Amino acid sequence: MENIRILIADDEKEIRDLLKKYLERELYQVDVAVNGEEALQSFDKHSYNLLILDLMMPKVDGIEVCRRLRAKTNVPIMMLTAKDHEVDKVLGLGIGADDYITKPFSINEVVARVKALMRRFLVLGSDDKSLEKTSIKFKDLTLDLKKYTLIVAEEEIALTAKEFELLRFLASQPEQVFTKTQLFRNVWGSNYIEDDNTVMVHIRKLRKKIEVDPSNPKFIQTIWGIGYKFVGEQDEN
Repeated sequence: MENIRILIADDEKEIRDLLKKYLERELYQVDVAVNGEEALQSFDKHSYNLLILDLMMPKVDGIEVCRRLRAKTNVPIMMLTAKDHEVDKVLGLGIGADDYITKPFSINEVVARVKALMRRFLVLGSDDKSLEKTSIKFKDLTLDLKKYTLIVAEEEIALTAKEFELLRFLASQPEQVFTKTQLFRNVWGSNYIEDDNTVMVHIRKLRKKIEVDPSNPKFIQTIWGIGYKFVGEQDEN
């Protein structure tokens, strides 16, 4: 991972130092910023593969940093929030963050989430064409990757953060079969499934929201004994 460069922006020194220490153990190259203004300046000077932004920072907060960067890049962004309800606030604003961690956090969980984001980003690619990709479209279904919204048959459907991430991961790789363990690793950022029903419950909820007949799904199909896959031909228009 020597070529992966990460920027951490947080006004709390202890958090910056902790994240830097553990991410450098994974052989990532890590820079730090003490506020949003410094983060934006660093981004202008260097090329980063991931940004970890605290929601509440002096001078320029994490939401504004994320909004400005999303106007010109699709580099993965992880937001650090102090309270659970702030996750919903960030999601509701549709600023385009890729993941959220609530303080206090487990450092091992953060490292696992970072690895998952890097895998996902490398799969989707980081060339100029991917920068232009702001949505995933299928017949009667549009997933807006910037606004974090889902449109089904011209109607906006409300999704939770995890439902959106799960649907995005599956829809980004149509026809590819994923086991529950693979989905949990890539969407929840963990190699260990605490509850074997977690993925199944989220799949069931998604089907109720996007399928005409959830009992006979056309988008998210079960491959018995293996896992799930998303079926459909993407509309490139």
